[in-house]
Amino acid sequence: MATRLTGSLRGWGLMAPALAWTVAFFVVPLVVMALYSLWQRVGGQLMKTLTLANYQAFFERSYFFDALFNSLEITAITVVFSIALAYPLAYILAYRVPPRWQRLALVLAILPFWTSYLVRSYSWLLVLSGDGIISQALLWLGLTDDGVSFANSRGATILGFVHFFTMLLTLTIFANLVQISPNYRKAAADLGASRLQILLRITLPLSLPGVMVGAFLTFVLAIGDYVTPQILGGSQELLMPQAILLQVQRSADFPMASAMSMVLMVVVTLVFLASARWLKMERV
Repeated sequence: MATRLTGSLRGWGLMAPALAWTVAFFVVPLVVMALYSLWQRVGGQLMKTLTLANYQAFFERSYFFDALFNSLEITAITVVFSIALAYPLAYILAYRVPPRWQRLALVLAILPFWTSYLVRSYSWLLVLSGDGIISQALLWLGLTDDGVSFANSRGATILGFVHFFTMLLTLTIFANLVQISPNYRKAAADLGASRLQILLRITLPLSLPGVMVGAFLTFVLAIGDYVTPQILGGSQELLMPQAILLQVQRSADFPMASAMSMVLMVVVTLVFLASARWLKMERV
């Protein structure tokens, strides 16, 4: 009994730093934000009467709802394209690259991501601008008479997101693939399964936890990202992070910004619950 109690206390002691960190930097800010979302800013004054008026305003104003829909649409496209690019790359790294070269291959693959996120966004802006390398190539080939800018568009935002998050997905899928016992694939091959059948019926189902963890992380990071849509997307369409920041910068309406942030949190929570079945970190 004493041994069990000592073990329990030791376990709580080991978890204490993580719990303190989570409470201080997630739970407390979330509670404060939820409380702010129930207040109102009226005539430049903060009214501390609890009300759902901010949430009602969010769903009544179509541009707020459009911002949420735009964010969901761009994030979904980003996740799909990132998975389509990351899975073959992770598969090659896990099964085609010799084990002694895998570490070097991974380092080379993530090497560009040692640079600043902001620097990479502005680099893409230079590439996609009217004076960028793509526009100059089209002019040189005679496909256009004037410079063509691909920046400040939804496509530029998605391109930036896919570039940023493909490697994140590659790492989570790779970590899952290397844990799958090669005996499964050998047994299937001995029974006459083709490479495609082995991929579709064994490798792919067993690697779904890695795919889903990477997809969920990509979803969370992309839907809450402000920098990339602002730099590459310009002001062509409004996304939720931009709409939230506008409430803070232009109106100083922190209650409304808090309500919009809580709506975003609910969306992320719903996606988490929908994918929780596969989000098992011990299998990644």
